[in-house]
Amino acid sequence: MTNDEGTPMTVFSVLTGKEVGALLAGQERGVIDRVREAYLAHDDGDSVNPDSYFLRFPEKPDSRIIALPAYLGGEVNTAGIKWISSFPANVAKGEPRASAVLVLNDYTTGRPFALLEGAGISAVRTAASAAVAATALTATPPATLGVVGGGVIARTVCQYLYAAGLAPTEARCHDLDPASAAALTGHLRDRYAATARETDLSAALDCDLVLFATTALSPYVPSEHRFRPGQLVLNVSLRDLAPQTLLSADNVLDDIEHCMKANTSPHLAEQLTGGRDFVTGTLAGVLRGRVRLDPDRPTVFSPFGLGVLDLAVGHWLYERAVKEDRLVRLPDFFGESRRW
Repeated sequence: MTNDEGTPMTVFSVLTGKEVGALLAGQERGVIDRVREAYLAHDDGDSVNPDSYFLRFPEKPDSRIIALPAYLGGEVNTAGIKWISSFPANVAKGEPRASAVLVLNDYTTGRPFALLEGAGISAVRTAASAAVAATALTATPPATLGVVGGGVIARTVCQYLYAAGLAPTEARCHDLDPASAAALTGHLRDRYAATARETDLSAALDCDLVLFATTALSPYVPSEHRFRPGQLVLNVSLRDLAPQTLLSADNVLDDIEHCMKANTSPHLAEQLTGGRDFVTGTLAGVLRGRVRLDPDRPTVFSPFGLGVLDLAVGHWLYERAVKEDRLVRLPDFFGESRRW
């Protein structure tokens, strides 16, 4: 980033969660557009998206903090990193499972120029990814939506599905925590006037569009389960499905190499079969017409989650925050701005 005179900026800025929320309000279509463009730029090779790095804790096997470094070219032309924690035990205390920050770095100097509250950004980029996939992978609008998991991600994905024009007339919500299932059911009924009800897992899995948004560490859906032709499964939480279930479906991934790690369902399928022949292609391939789906099979979309998506949304929010004077500026954040 540079100032009006073309001099590299040395002022560090912060964009708070409150301001992130204000900038995102009513902007679902804008976020979806940014995410779609990022997928296509990544497909063009105009990005650097190395592996995510997991910090795990022996005494807390369900908890982790993940670093997602990335660079996105084009008009964004920005590097950065998302540092996001997932501590499921927080839910029992009424606190969010995830918290995050997003750092933006100037590509010319490498200097970090902004820190953004990242949990809100991460949630909407995940939701927008699901919306892009759902609109690209469904031949007909789904009449029923099954949601497995009743947290923030599930709520946000539903928000973006409806904003993208996918408006199922019935929603079925399932969560091991009855309070979470009830909260999501009430939210969907109040917000979208949909027929929403709490159900068991089987009823949720029978819907036209199925969303997994849980904290599962390993598959629990029975390995003999098969989705029917035409069903679309948004495998957002990545570890709910047994590999055998994937082998009977078209499998669309956001990035093949990234998905084949950390014992995701696609990774387990690779280990089971010894190869990747079960992968149909990437979402960008579908968007560009390179990948064709078999109408006689269900489709499972498995997004590992790419750092370039956070950069795309975060940079867009930063630019708008500059114009609307929403940033907290810290001019003395850096100790030295000159070598001598």
